Amino acid sequence: MDIKILDSHLREHLTTTAKPADIARAMSLTSASIERVEKYGVSDWVYSIEITTNRPDMASVRGIAREAATVLPSFGYKATLLPLALARPKMQTQKPAELTVKVDKKLVRRVMGVVMEVSKKESPQFMKERLEAANIRSLNILIDITNYVMLEIGHPAHAFDYDRLKNHTLIIREAKKGEKIITLDKKEHVLPGGDIVADNGEGEIVDLLGIMGTDNSVITDDTKRVVFFFDNNDPWRIRKTSMGLAIRTEAAALNEKGIDPELAKAALLRGIELYQKYANAKIISDILDIYIDKPKKHTISVNNAYIQGVIGVDVPIKQSITILESLGFEIQVVKDTLHVNVPTWRELDVTIPEDIAEEVARMYGYHTIPTALPPFTQMSPYHMSQNPFYWESKVKDLFKDWGFTEVYTYSMVSETLFEGPLENAVTLSNPLDAEHAHLRNTLTPSLLLVVQENKSRESIQIFEVANIYKKRVKDLPQEIRTLAGILKQPHVDFFRVKGIVEQLADAMGLGELVFQKLSKGGLGADVYLGKEMLGEIEVLDTESISFELNFDTMVSHATLKKTYTPLPKYPPIMEDVSLVVEQSIATGIIIHDIQKQSPLIVDVSLLDQFENSRTFHIVYQDKEKNLTTEDVAKVRGKIINMLQKEFNAKIK
Repeated sequence: MDIKILDSHLREHLTTTAKPADIARAMSLTSASIERVEKYGVSDWVYSIEITTNRPDMASVRGIAREAATVLPSFGYKATLLPLALARPKMQTQKPAELTVKVDKKLVRRVMGVVMEVSKKESPQFMKERLEAANIRSLNILIDITNYVMLEIGHPAHAFDYDRLKNHTLIIREAKKGEKIITLDKKEHVLPGGDIVADNGEGEIVDLLGIMGTDNSVITDDTKRVVFFFDNNDPWRIRKTSMGLAIRTEAAALNEKGIDPELAKAALLRGIELYQKYANAKIISDILDIYIDKPKKHTISVNNAYIQGVIGVDVPIKQSITILESLGFEIQVVKDTLHVNVPTWRELDVTIPEDIAEEVARMYGYHTIPTALPPFTQMSPYHMSQNPFYWESKVKDLFKDWGFTEVYTYSMVSETLFEGPLENAVTLSNPLDAEHAHLRNTLTPSLLLVVQENKSRESIQIFEVANIYKKRVKDLPQEIRTLAGILKQPHVDFFRVKGIVEQLADAMGLGELVFQKLSKGGLGADVYLGKEMLGEIEVLDTESISFELNFDTMVSHATLKKTYTPLPKYPPIMEDVSLVVEQSIATGIIIHDIQKQSPLIVDVSLLDQFENSRTFHIVYQDKEKNLTTEDVAKVRGKIINMLQKEFNAKIK
């Protein structure tokens, strides 16, 4: 969020020798980013400040002054945060005005209020200028003070017309679905339900708390008594209501970020002071203070060596203590460990030791930290083949060259697309809808959905590299990087897909793959690298074949190393072996087992096949000498024995 404040307003809370440009530079380097400093009027300057979402404590004049008082001394400027001298006022009547407030404890953290008799006067010029410089329209003194307090202290305030509140009662509750309100800007809104509202005890809503007041309780020209009111609410509900109803106000922008409830008291007393000074206010009730959820004391223990390690600079422990104490943290030191008590205004964004290190780092100055990387005592040699992203990019380029199109599909699938028992699924606790309720355990159904949505295309070649998820007990799911693809075309050939997988293995340096009968049944093959299963190729129908491979396993075996094999000096000997073997035995397994019988076997291929008869072409060769008939006969004998023993084959 962005705020604008005047330099004259800032200096009512901060004494410093720094000029506006100096303040802007120092703050931008260490704290809030001051985007612009522009001349305002005759002798003033306006700061345009960008406040990050996690720092609502700085979204006020007081918050910026507190930060500047810490930042400026490190840049050589004297700076002191001036204390707020606010006294608790006394009631000025013998008969106090009645004000009943009932709250739903799950909706609010703190409620404060007071009833005052007031005179409606024109706002002083300085107040008008400061509000208008902050892009807040000046209306009248009774409303301007609420906005001025919010700008100065950082806690939104509201003023009700006391005499327009029936029964002088405010009941803070959840809105019911369908309830209607008319806000200050004369717009009617239908509430979705669950919003934080205040009604007058008769069911009539008189305020959309934390966002905008309603027309039926607004200050008018006839207002004589006001309820000066503060409510510190559930920020999540404020955000939901504000965005849902499209009501964006300065109060909503602050409240939705979680404001320190301790600010309510200072803001109330400051507001009373202004009402008394500029609206002749008279206190006619006790000060109401319902404090339900006080911030709990939060202590973070961190070793100074850890702070130095995170920052990368040797910051003396005394300097770390000085920085943290200047930011409002209370420090207790035990040896080299800092026990840091977090102030209430930082309870939301300072929660872990890394946050403490960040506070020290930004005040030490990111611009003063050396940009050189620290030296490595040990560094293993790096090669791009060790980088999985390199292989992913290479594989994608290969598939592009082979005519494939890469697709991106959702990681979440429906119950119908999940393969296997649903109890094995990683189910989302808050899914977008029923179609995206489970994390997928395979990519193929998602790719089939893409094919289905492009059914008019006769030929489709698609692939995807993405994670699948396997459920683990009492732990996060296992993420497995997976490569999958589908070929759809008339009379698609299994051997073409098998060739693509083999080409891929060759490009990644995996070595020879082994294809075995599909273990889950059907047409296709399980793909093995040695004894590790990589995945499978499955014939889906006469026009579609899919493949799915464990990409993590492939990358773990991938290499860019190339082995040079010189041309052989000695000629090969070739022969054919015909055998009768059961049709259920995969040809790939037979080839693989034949090759294992001797290093003299350099190639084995299927030459012919008819029913249960197969003929294999075998090539023998020795790098060191010419092979003799006796050499080949010994190897042939081993092959025949193996075929008869392992596959019950009959040699023809």
